[in-house]
Amino acid sequence: MQVTRYAAAKAYEAAEHYDMRCLRLQGKEATETDTIWIGLSHLLPAGRTSLKAAEVEKIYIVVAGEVTIETPTESVTLGLLDSCRLAPGEARALVNRTNAPASILLAMPT
Repeated sequence: MQVTRYAAAKAYEAAEHYDMRCLRLQGKEATETDTIWIGLSHLLPAGRTSLKAAEVEKIYIVVAGEVTIETPTESVTLGLLDSCRLAPGEARALVNRTNAPASILLAMPT
């Protein structure tokens, strides 16, 4: 068993993420995983990512506040424990349009 305590989770830099703090909870340099890694991102009000596609699928789960996920064809606001799957190659942007911080989990292949 490999445990990551929130207080000990290491921050990582993610390109084109603005007013966000990203923490690695599982996988990559945090723990040994076979197929996925898990990150937790805290978005300040107006925090956002650029509209960008990844070669792998991504799953997001909001754990605090509200986060809007935009694709070239739609926009949806997720609330507490709402989730979203984005297909490989599907461009997305995240944005916190509220005046309160928001947090979102990310799961994606290693």
